[in-house]
Amino acid sequence: MNNDSLKIPVIIPLIIGIIAISFSSIFVKWSEAPVSVQGMYRLLFTLLLMLPFVWKQFNFLKKISFKDAALLFSSGAFLALHFLFWMGSLKLTTVASSTILLSLQPVFVMIGAFIVFKEKTSKAAMIGMLVAIIGAIMIGWGDIGISAQHIQGDLLSILGTIVVALHMLIGQKLLKSIPATLYSFTVFLTAVIVFVVYNTFLNIPMTGYPEKEWGIFLLLAIIPTVFGHVLFNWLLKYVTAATISMAILGEPVGATMLAYILIGETLTVSQWIGGAIVLSGLYYFLQNTRKQKRDKPPAPIKKPVTVGPIVKKG
Repeated sequence: MNNDSLKIPVIIPLIIGIIAISFSSIFVKWSEAPVSVQGMYRLLFTLLLMLPFVWKQFNFLKKISFKDAALLFSSGAFLALHFLFWMGSLKLTTVASSTILLSLQPVFVMIGAFIVFKEKTSKAAMIGMLVAIIGAIMIGWGDIGISAQHIQGDLLSILGTIVVALHMLIGQKLLKSIPATLYSFTVFLTAVIVFVVYNTFLNIPMTGYPEKEWGIFLLLAIIPTVFGHVLFNWLLKYVTAATISMAILGEPVGATMLAYILIGETLTVSQWIGGAIVLSGLYYFLQNTRKQKRDKPPAPIKKPVTVGPIVKKG
């Protein structure tokens, strides 16, 4: 990862992204449209917003290998599944429960990054991750598994967490050779196609929704997608997928607070304490991740080996 080329502290775009994605669950709760329709228009409107900034890069697609094209399609399919599972979970359980389970994403990303990329995380950073996860569990502890419906929502959120971890790991690999905006655009387009096929197959209406729903679709595109997912995809060029996933642990805090303010979901004392613990663990993880990269010794410079006398040509 090329942290040196990032001109601003990485914590600034991370905070912006966390605040943006925290609004996602609120918008989903406000909408009465099927989640597959919400996800489709969320990404479709995002594509329209991105088009003026990405169309000049389309020629780059000609250089992409068949393997990378397959990975792009897989990444988009996993993103569609993430929205389908996670947004579906919000219809069955509370914001706190759904986002808390989503925050287990770093566990799956770290396992996958170790298997695929051989990435290692320092013990101090792992401690920060565990502290944050413990705090996240406290946020939703009093709400998880109350009823069969809640359990179904919990399972959907876990499935959404697994597939978005796969999406991010593929993105980390592809963004080494593909421009971030082009990657996001292509992945979003693939996800839209997946949603269209899904809605068509299940005879889910894709038109005829009231103005309120179209406004929510647009808000989903602008706030949590452009200032959340697109921003995080761009940051994958500078930090690891595990770091992005760890930052997303801030979402349960923001989403739970917004749910309390905007839709009246109440919180227990343990949930408020858990939010503070999440932020503490997040900060500790990010600090130790950056320290690990700063302290990493540079690769040794190999001196050229000469055999025999060097003849200087005039």
